[in-house]
Amino acid sequence: MAAPQRSVRCIVLTWVALHITTTEAVDRSNFKTCEQSAFCKRQRNVKPENSPYRALLNSLDVTRESVKLQLINEVNKVPLLLEVYGLRGNMTRIKINELNPLQPRYEVRDVLVREPPTVPLTVVGKDEDSVELSFENKLYKVIITSKPFRMDIMTGNELLLSINSRGLMVFEHLRKRKDSEEKEEENVENQEVKGESEAADEEAQAEKPEDTNSQKENEEKEDEAGMWEETFKTHTDSKPNGPSSVGLDFSLPGFEHVYGIPEHADNLKLKTTEGGDPYRLYNLDVFQYEIFNPMALYGAVPLLLAHNLRRTLGIFWLNAAETWVDISSNTAGKTLFGKMLDYVQGANEIPQTDVRWISESGIIDVFLLLGPSPFDVFKQYTSLTGTQALPPLFAISYHQCRWNYNDEDDVRTVDAGFDEHDIPYDVIWLDIEHTDGKRYFTWDPNKFPNPKEMLQNLASKKRKMVSIVDPHIKIDSGYKIHTTIQSRNFYIKTKDGNDYEGWCWPGSAGYPDFTNPEMRSWWASMFAYDQYEGSMDNLYTWNDMNEPSVFNGPEVTMHKDAVHMGGFEHRDVHNLYALYVQMATSDGQIQRSGGTERPFVLTRGFFAGSQRYGAVWTGDNSAEWDHLKVSVPMCLSLALAGISFCGADVGGFFKHPSPELLVRWYQAGAYQPFFRAHAHLDTPRREPWLFGDDNKLIIRTAIRERYSLLPFWYTLFYHAYRTGEPVMRAMWVQFPDDMNTFSLDDQYMLGDALLVRPVMEPSVRGIQVYLPGKGQVWYNVHSHQRHTGPQNLYEPVTIGTIPVYQRGGTVIARKERVRRSSSCMQDDPYTLYVALNGQNTAQGDLFIDDGHTFNFEKKNEYIYKKFNFVNNSLTSSTDPVGHYKTAAWIERIVILGARKPATVTIKLPDGTESNLNFEYNTETSVLTIRKPAVNIAAEWSLYIR
Repeated sequence: MAAPQRSVRCIVLTWVALHITTTEAVDRSNFKTCEQSAFCKRQRNVKPENSPYRALLNSLDVTRESVKLQLINEVNKVPLLLEVYGLRGNMTRIKINELNPLQPRYEVRDVLVREPPTVPLTVVGKDEDSVELSFENKLYKVIITSKPFRMDIMTGNELLLSINSRGLMVFEHLRKRKDSEEKEEENVENQEVKGESEAADEEAQAEKPEDTNSQKENEEKEDEAGMWEETFKTHTDSKPNGPSSVGLDFSLPGFEHVYGIPEHADNLKLKTTEGGDPYRLYNLDVFQYEIFNPMALYGAVPLLLAHNLRRTLGIFWLNAAETWVDISSNTAGKTLFGKMLDYVQGANEIPQTDVRWISESGIIDVFLLLGPSPFDVFKQYTSLTGTQALPPLFAISYHQCRWNYNDEDDVRTVDAGFDEHDIPYDVIWLDIEHTDGKRYFTWDPNKFPNPKEMLQNLASKKRKMVSIVDPHIKIDSGYKIHTTIQSRNFYIKTKDGNDYEGWCWPGSAGYPDFTNPEMRSWWASMFAYDQYEGSMDNLYTWNDMNEPSVFNGPEVTMHKDAVHMGGFEHRDVHNLYALYVQMATSDGQIQRSGGTERPFVLTRGFFAGSQRYGAVWTGDNSAEWDHLKVSVPMCLSLALAGISFCGADVGGFFKHPSPELLVRWYQAGAYQPFFRAHAHLDTPRREPWLFGDDNKLIIRTAIRERYSLLPFWYTLFYHAYRTGEPVMRAMWVQFPDDMNTFSLDDQYMLGDALLVRPVMEPSVRGIQVYLPGKGQVWYNVHSHQRHTGPQNLYEPVTIGTIPVYQRGGTVIARKERVRRSSSCMQDDPYTLYVALNGQNTAQGDLFIDDGHTFNFEKKNEYIYKKFNFVNNSLTSSTDPVGHYKTAAWIERIVILGARKPATVTIKLPDGTESNLNFEYNTETSVLTIRKPAVNIAAEWSLYIR
């Protein structure tokens, strides 16, 4: 039964009031610590000791696809099934499940793009204590030790990682709750299970672990608090299957630096968690989140990367339940001097990082990505979960948003303001107030009575709009979205079988079960132009609140004992919910165009694989310098985990930025993949021209820099789509053998060509930037001043400075005739910036298509260019597969680090040669060649003599 309307109104108004008036940081009491999470506390209480798990080597079953054997918990006698798969591309998959569960345990669906292809594993050695497996390529081997159960992955004689070497594996089996009279029956059942195989029967009689084993003590606490139900604040979570958590530890010898497991508002390099909370992965609507702590935020990607001078590894923990990640290190707390002292004194302790994964339910399903390079790990991970979708060109341009533009006149005025002040932008956004009473897929009839006319006005300027569509549906018998979902039985259920109701922006709301493919298909159909009234082909979508956010739920989210399709509990699928919402919305945009147009969907919640469906942002940040600063490591962490299309709300969502902070945020945002200004409804208006002429011109310059670099950005996204390599890269990714880069997170690379070090501190006159690479040449993109790495460079700055450096040895294409939107620049000419390295060579590339359809893929309608400078000549070659006609031409070539020539000649494929005009700046060693006047698609050679 729905809650009384008065109560609904009270809850919602209270939440709105908090969002409007609160200036303090997050109320931590609304969110659990590990100590308050029963399963995390239970598992964390298991200390490194002898594991009760033993591998029954006589049960070994080897097929072409996998190796299987049983594990036995010698305390409770519950048998498990271990499966080991060798995967193509230097990967290993390990699955552990109950051999005979009372009911199926949840296994994550729809995240892997396909079942990964396997390579044969063969048994190359076996004795009574261990078995050795070898991959087909002989590069890697797996050693499984029987007692206690342990796995080691090796290459040659080098140990890469160990599993359960600390004995922290825990697999809580599903069970029925028993009173004292049922204990005897349970013992009989356990004896029957023990006799299922001769191997189990023979080996289960072996010596048991000592009685002091903490895992045994936990097993004996059948009715320990939190095992069958758990209360947090006013909410009680029933657990009909009892405790069901899984946990496993991984040891990484030789590794001190680990990264990933987004999303956390913290440094790029992960910290040790001993003495504090583990990193938490549990999608939550965290109001005004704090920074530099391991609390859960809106999204979760259970991928961790480890890196040292010789190798990069990845651990992908495929589990969608609430997850905690503990990190410890034997070098934690040691200063650099202490480490050097160890070395001088001949200490033989190898640096090691230990990682412990703990999930509330599901199974153990983990992929070990063995690299060896960072780019190998990216390729391995995205071969499993997919690459970043190639966004339409407008989506990587500038977006203007706030909560909320008031009405159609407001939209028209803001749009005209950009033209009046000569500031380009592509997309204006509408938040929840544009709807008819928070009924999504509708328009407020008073404020937005003519949405098509509004959209047509934007389309006439080649601009777009994004409207918000959230997954909480107002319960209203006159609202067709609700009545259809209800009639088709598409809502998530309570544990009692009723439609689950929670409170969110509309008041009392239902939550569609997006785990149901039929529900997703129906949702997608609602984006058709004849269903979403007032929509047009330049209207795109924003999925917010999809963690899911439930204002009156535990931790502001859904009750874990809610039930999804197939009888699985919400606790099993929680972190997947947002991915499914974005998936269905993306499919809807594709379907409405008949499969022709690429979608754009922004999501707040996400999981592994979300990169296939669009963009994410870092959520409801604040107008504070530290929030600007933390946006860099947050996006870098996401990029390491496959999600390249990331950005932060420019200016900060909450509070009111000073003009200096706003200017610096625009300068930083112009060099992040997703570039959107956004603000809370209670903040003063922030359009770029409202902060005085001087600040307006600086912001305008930053936005125009973004537009001039769109060809470069678009090419980077093309590579991310094709190969999985990140657009925005941690410095160590590009310079993996330079230890000085391993902890850097206030600067980064865009592709392999641009180094960006935003100014993120107030009132500074200079910043430090590290230029890596022995003998590597770097050019300031504004002054063209040349520097050689490695060095710590002090760069003087003014309020107008954006420190950006082009790496010597690269070629970047720009469009320097900036217009009011990206589509207006489609046929405009290009300028090539050729930055020479110490060997006077450079290379680069450029991807061009129509910027919005799938024709580049379906019809090979694209141009892919490669530029190569060597022996004082620059050549342009074209991928012969692609074909696309464009009027765009090359109007200028700028060569950085050049010598003054006598002549510059261009030669075309037909043999035609002509001399070109040029200018040479002796002070900066910059050669500018004007009007080569060749189509960008042409092949040619340029000779500098």
